[in-house]
Amino acid sequence: MQNIDINQVKQQLPQLLENIDDVIIITKQGLPIAKIVGIPDKNKKRQFGSAKGLIKMSNDFDNSLDDFMEYM
Repeated sequence: MQNIDINQVKQQLPQLLENIDDVIIITKQGLPIAKIVGIPDKNKKRQFGSAKGLIKMSNDFDNSLDDFMEYM
């Protein structure tokens, strides 16, 4: 994330938009007033397995819960 003062944005907007891989926060007197976010490339292919190891399930995830027996 990049914080840039509004006065700098006025001068550098074309350069900032050329490669907007990161979020840009526009500030005025040190306070955030706007956020610029790039649009993802729709032609970019997904990479299978990129989330491997990020999701974990408990061994008992599919066991019934005693608290919910009255609803079943």
